[in-house]
Amino acid sequence: MGAKLRVYKRRIRSVTATKKITRAMEMIAASRVVKAQRKVAASTPYASELTRAVTAVATGSNTQHPLTTEAENPTRAALLLVTSDRGLAGGYSANVIKAAEQLTERLKAEGKEVDAYIVGRKGVSYYSFRERKIVESWTGFTDSPAYGDAKAIAAPLIEAVQKDTAEGGVDELHIVYTEFISMMTQTALDDRLLPLSLDQAVAESEASATGEILPLFDFEPSAEDVLDALLPRYVESRIYNALLQAAASKHAATRRAMKSATDNAEELIKSLSRLANEARQAEITQEISEIVGGASALADATAGSD
Repeated sequence: MGAKLRVYKRRIRSVTATKKITRAMEMIAASRVVKAQRKVAASTPYASELTRAVTAVATGSNTQHPLTTEAENPTRAALLLVTSDRGLAGGYSANVIKAAEQLTERLKAEGKEVDAYIVGRKGVSYYSFRERKIVESWTGFTDSPAYGDAKAIAAPLIEAVQKDTAEGGVDELHIVYTEFISMMTQTALDDRLLPLSLDQAVAESEASATGEILPLFDFEPSAEDVLDALLPRYVESRIYNALLQAAASKHAATRRAMKSATDNAEELIKSLSRLANEARQAEITQEISEIVGGASALADATAGSD
């Protein structure tokens, strides 16, 4: 076997091994995205109804509360960025980081300082490489987040919202994550969690309730106590839903990227196989030519000796 043919054979074996890996990763991502979809579908109604309840309390009372009250002159905002712990997902993390950068620039243009809270190693690496301050970060669970992870993330954010800005608190809470729309479509978006925009919340609540009008309530012991009780649950549920949306989006992006890698490997194997066949045919032709040439020379030598 010639040197060129050996090179092609070695490359075909290497690409075939890679193809097996990408195919396996594609199948794993496909199974995970189905589970993640179910979790998203299960958590979304709770988050929507909790938003509806908060909206009902806010619209039915005149209570001043961090959950619903706009600061007169907001100067500081918290940004929660949800990325992935792992790569091999195409532009998934890059897209959500880009959305976070755009939001950061917009908030700074409004005269607000931005405190970064990061979920996922990709986001942490991005900020650390650029030597940007990270108030707090969480890693290790982005592929399959639990409600406990959302509670751990929500705790310091709620504490920051309840503090005065002079003591390190914030006036607003924003979250940037990837919304799962379908297996082929995932969109990076930013959403302001606090203070709750009542007009938007009413629209979302009525849509989730199939057009029902928000009911009127009597609050016991008071609307403020009800909002105090709902605040952590509202933030936790919204963060949990965002984590699940992001996980489903990441698995869908991984599946798509691995399918593309598998298809590319198949095309490369076909191309290398054609080149290997051409090299083999060239070697056979050369060997035949050498045999014919040798036989001719031998015949001429024999005829000369006679």
